[in-house]
Amino acid sequence: MSSKDSQDFTYADVGATRDQGFCPPGFHSMNVRTRLGEGEEVFRRASEAVLTWEMHRSMGVGLDASAERAAPGVDVTVTLAGMIKAPCRVVWTVEEPRRAGWAYGTLPGHPETGEESFVVDRTGDGTVWLTVNAFSRAAKWYAKAGGPATRGFQHAYARRCGTVLRNLATQGGEPA
Repeated sequence: MSSKDSQDFTYADVGATRDQGFCPPGFHSMNVRTRLGEGEEVFRRASEAVLTWEMHRSMGVGLDASAERAAPGVDVTVTLAGMIKAPCRVVWTVEEPRRAGWAYGTLPGHPETGEESFVVDRTGDGTVWLTVNAFSRAAKWYAKAGGPATRGFQHAYARRCGTVLRNLATQGGEPA
């Protein structure tokens, strides 16, 4: 990433969600882990759904991305309820035999400031998990006014990611 790209982000610790234990001072952390199922096929389906935006689109949120697949530097705008636009940029990706996913960081105009990652991993016993890891703080007045309710919404969104991805990966069908 060029220094210009780094300057576009609304926070300093770009890429820090790679370390799930890290949370910058003044931010709230979130770590939601959902069991998706078992086996190589579940891992493959879940990984593709995360890397190609299918999970997000299946959740019913608007998503506009500058590429068909997550990659560092790809711009993504998530639209909630048709009104709230959340511009982000992918800061890192991982595609390994047992781990796949990406993280995006907030850009100016996003209601929050921070970073969020979506990582699918297959453990030694074959269990497949989605982990949504984030650190954030309110940026817009309405996110600040929401206080703990805003954080509750973020946790609910992360849990919904797990539910939707489990359905996509195990049934190949529509989200519940």
